[in-house]
Amino acid sequence: MDFGIVLQTDPPARDVVRLMKDAEDCGFRYGWTFDSCVLWQEPFVIYSAILAATSSLVVGPMVTSPGTRDWSVMASTFATLNDMYGNRTICGIGRGDSAHRVVGKPPSTLATVRDCMRVVKDLAEGRAVTMNDRTVQIPWITNGQLEMWMAGYGPKALQTVGEHADGFILQCADPAIARWTIGAVRDAARAAGRDPAGITICVAAPAYVGDDVAHQREQLRWFGGMVGNHVADLVARYGSSGAVPRELTDYIRDREGYDYRHHGKAGNPSTEFVPDEIVDRFCLLGPASAHISRLQELAELGVDQFSLYLMHDDREATLSAYGTQIIPKLTA
Repeated sequence: MDFGIVLQTDPPARDVVRLMKDAEDCGFRYGWTFDSCVLWQEPFVIYSAILAATSSLVVGPMVTSPGTRDWSVMASTFATLNDMYGNRTICGIGRGDSAHRVVGKPPSTLATVRDCMRVVKDLAEGRAVTMNDRTVQIPWITNGQLEMWMAGYGPKALQTVGEHADGFILQCADPAIARWTIGAVRDAARAAGRDPAGITICVAAPAYVGDDVAHQREQLRWFGGMVGNHVADLVARYGSSGAVPRELTDYIRDREGYDYRHHGKAGNPSTEFVPDEIVDRFCLLGPASAHISRLQELAELGVDQFSLYLMHDDREATLSAYGTQIIPKLTA
């Protein structure tokens, strides 16, 4: 199993760069950031500094969206970083949540996400595409590489992943939800004539190593609110029809809106509806042994990478514990 770290690009950017370098030193192979340019600093500027400070870390957004950046600019940015630092970028992409909603835009359609993945990947890897009835190709790219990993929860999103994406990002560490979503992605890949094993599976969730589980729950309750914000759209679309597992949807029954000013942060007041059970299922808490046990269960389900959100009050200790006690157990 590979490991990644996920950070918000809060100022000062030097702290983001420092934590990414520390993560690489601890054995993490991927460095991800949120991408919502109104809420946080511009990640692609910071990626250049991260890549310069590290030697092999693969860097990218978790996740960007088709509606916040011109696709040709997005492709050229990835390709430029790859040309400077040796094909060490990756693109996580979704329909768009905070980056869209804080500027009054709805999420993109799945068809738009699909088209964006194809155009950005082809352009960043040096191939010609058609944009606005014109053939476009970036002439200076040689040996470009850019994998497109798509995030999603609902049946149609999972189908799009299986049919078109290089990787799948599940923002939840619940094994029951992982089993269902991974199965749906692989079924869609088979139906499309693709090799299911060729799609990389990434689970992303907060992790906090320590013995004070009650405190950890309060620090990570924000994640249930963030997931619930995504799931609310699924409930509106599918209701209680059974198209989406109840493990993912039932807990948002008492949800009352969401304030993006606290998005992804400990103490988010929009997450009081999230019960302890959801925090325990969706996140990794407790001593290192508990993390190892959950990660082994996820690995058996086919998870290739675990990327941990490091938004809580003891980041360095958790990072160190993963480097010394957890990553060696899962990569031996």
